Amino acid sequence: MREHAIKVDKLTRKFNGLVAVDQISFSVKTGELFGLLGPNGAGKTTTINMLSTLLKATSGYGEVAGYDISKNKDDTRRSIGVVFQETALDIKLTGKENLEFHAMMYGIKKAERKKRIKEVLELVELTEKKRVLVENYSGGMKRRLEIARGLIHWPKVLFLDEPTLGLDVQTRRHIWDYIKKLNKEGGVTIILTTHYMEEADFLCDRVAIMDQGKFVAMDTPVRLKDILGGDVVSMEIEGEADLLIDQINSLDWIKNMARHDETLSLTMEKGERRIPELIHIARENGVNVTCVHLRKPSLEDVFLHFTGRTMRVEEASQTERNLAMIRARMGRKR
Repeated sequence: MREHAIKVDKLTRKFNGLVAVDQISFSVKTGELFGLLGPNGAGKTTTINMLSTLLKATSGYGEVAGYDISKNKDDTRRSIGVVFQETALDIKLTGKENLEFHAMMYGIKKAERKKRIKEVLELVELTEKKRVLVENYSGGMKRRLEIARGLIHWPKVLFLDEPTLGLDVQTRRHIWDYIKKLNKEGGVTIILTTHYMEEADFLCDRVAIMDQGKFVAMDTPVRLKDILGGDVVSMEIEGEADLLIDQINSLDWIKNMARHDETLSLTMEKGERRIPELIHIARENGVNVTCVHLRKPSLEDVFLHFTGRTMRVEEASQTERNLAMIRARMGRKR
């Protein structure tokens, strides 16, 4: 068995001078569940599109299942399955008919096709719904059918691009269970993109955090969170905080500090014992503490640590950029 399912070296993609993916390098072991984590616009989908041969790299090298993604596109495509962000099912066909059509495209013989469709429908628990038109499926059922379709030809590598986007929390957790089962029991190497921190934390053996086309950190979720160490104390404050921030920064037991609007996020050991002292320091500096939270570090904290921004801020910024583009286009049309 090949040790690595994916090898990438300085992979880059530019769009009209804009660098969407900036010289990223990484490898994924066979059977690993690897996550690309980051906000919209970070370069996750562009990376997937290059590795699945849907988009040509501007420069750099990529190898999937032993095949050069630039020189061996057909072999690469036969070795992978892809579940896209947007639904790509024919809603006027039944679930079974969608799988039948996809299997035929891959040249799977009739007898084998019938057997394989039965297997993947059972895997995603859609056997009883196989004769129902896809237009009558729920969002979660469509996602499960797309995963089944991506597996119909026994791919060595499965790419899942935001597989739970737009789904409710309960359905999302069900999809997580299917993904785990595919990886651990089926032995399928999976590359997952997501901007849900808890999704990457729960599912992935390793994650790479992307920001503006680059990897800012890459390791197991546990090790990434251990980088921060200790507890995270979040304090919501009112008042002029410059003097307070200077004083807190001078404390030798504060490992990391970040400010977002009126909230201070502080990393330290034994946070529960330090909270009274922090409140006392705030009062001495004329700052009112309105709320305090104590928790262990999350991947959101790791993202904040490496980028200086929270994921929510990045999402809001991306929304603003999208709106600005829409307004600009509308202005040109007028």
